[in-house]
Amino acid sequence: MNFISKQETFEIIGLCMEVHNNLGAGFLEIVYKDALEYEFQSRNISYQREKEYHVDYKGIILPHKFFADFVVFNTIILEVKCTSCIANEHMAQAINYLKVSKNRVALVVNFGEVRLNYKRLIL
Repeated sequence: MNFISKQETFEIIGLCMEVHNNLGAGFLEIVYKDALEYEFQSRNISYQREKEYHVDYKGIILPHKFFADFVVFNTIILEVKCTSCIANEHMAQAINYLKVSKNRVALVVNFGEVRLNYKRLIL
């Protein structure tokens, strides 16, 4: 299978697996985000945490903003979840982040399950 940012998404998923293997399920999202930030820094992977996005509606910027958990390699939205499953709402949130960011790839990663679960979105 060939898709955009294939190598980069595999690398991010691998780091998420590393974090999940070390911490397991059950922590709050913030713990997994901190661990991921450590992994990105230790591997010199470019990222932004809590990247802020504005919503343009008919030429005006709406007052409420979106904050993506991470933008990795300047192009991939990474949304961290810690729930019983990845819900449709999580996927819709990632799609909205892709729309406002103009990025094409998002990963929704759920650390709340016994095994790491993730979904890849490509627009």
